[in-house]
Amino acid sequence: MKILKSVLTPAIILSALITMESCHAKKKVVQQTPPPDTTKPAPPPPPPPAPPAPAPAPAPAPPPAPNYNFSNIQFEFDSSILRTDAYPSLDKAAAEMKKDPSATFVLNGYASAEGTPEHNMTLSQDRANSVKVYLVNSGVPAANISTKGNGVANPVADNSTEAGRILNRRVEMKKSN
Repeated sequence: MKILKSVLTPAIILSALITMESCHAKKKVVQQTPPPDTTKPAPPPPPPPAPPAPAPAPAPAPPPAPNYNFSNIQFEFDSSILRTDAYPSLDKAAAEMKKDPSATFVLNGYASAEGTPEHNMTLSQDRANSVKVYLVNSGVPAANISTKGNGVANPVADNSTEAGRILNRRVEMKKSN
């Protein structure tokens, strides 16, 4: 028995130490992650992130300033009927005139030096009225347009040549205010 005690006792002590050492290692691992505390309520989850604020709308670009640099409207000899090649210029003029409803315009009609002064005065007024009718039909308020017949006054070219007379058969559009 003595031999048994002397052999078994160290074996038991050794096995107890080995067992304790392995338990001690498990305790170290468990201690690193403490168990959840069930006595305290769980903290609420963080609120979702707020959506980003919408970017401010870009300011609209100011409308372009009207271009009142109108080209003259030309007419055939002894006629107040608009030529078809004048329509694009008149359409552009109407679009520009409509940009500022408070703007007023004057249409100055002219004639070449052929015919009597009375006939040329009437013809120049008729030419200005013809342009006004087109512009009003295009949406320009009639109250914003005045007409004036000038006859043969203020020629832009020499009335002694056919080329000069052609240039003088015209209506000029100008902003009056």
